[in-house]
Amino acid sequence: MFPKNSFHLQFGFKSGAKVDAAIKTGAGILPIDSKFPMENFQKMVKAKDKQEGKLHKKALVKDVKKHIKDISKKYILPDEDTLDFALMYIPSEAVYYEIVNLPELMNYARDSRVYPVSPSTLYSHLQTILLSFEGEKSESRSKRVFAILRGIQKDYSKLDDNLSVLNRHLTNAFNQMSNAQSSLTSLGQKISSTQTLSSGDKDK
Repeated sequence: MFPKNSFHLQFGFKSGAKVDAAIKTGAGILPIDSKFPMENFQKMVKAKDKQEGKLHKKALVKDVKKHIKDISKKYILPDEDTLDFALMYIPSEAVYYEIVNLPELMNYARDSRVYPVSPSTLYSHLQTILLSFEGEKSESRSKRVFAILRGIQKDYSKLDDNLSVLNRHLTNAFNQMSNAQSSLTSLGQKISSTQTLSSGDKDK
């Protein structure tokens, strides 16, 4: 997808900061940060009540905002030939889904030019970014990338919702089929019993 030898791990900058991964493209270096604050998300999931969950969710938002700010400040460095945005890799689909459904965080990420990606969406995001470079002027590139990737996120959310609905329907259908099968088996046993009784009467 990208030119040979274009992918680099622990890519260093003049400041001494190192981003987890970087992809060199014809348009510039794309920083990808894979570190992510998971502690408060795990606490939010394990919360015993809604109030506790809200507190940990608030802490999660604060953590993610700080992380986004750090990525933007440390790795988006056009003077060192980076692109004017970076990717924030979120190692969990559940956390990714939580993040992208918080407008407060997504607006902050957009304003900071940091875009979240998940394990299942990273490849498609990279493809989209690569394609967006072709024939695009540099000043409009970032806006177009965010617009396209925003569409990908909406499709992802819709697909996730649709799969959940489909799963419920399939589960209901399976249960109905099981109930019908049980009723059919019971009916068959009753019919067999009737036939047995009939045969007994004839023998007499």
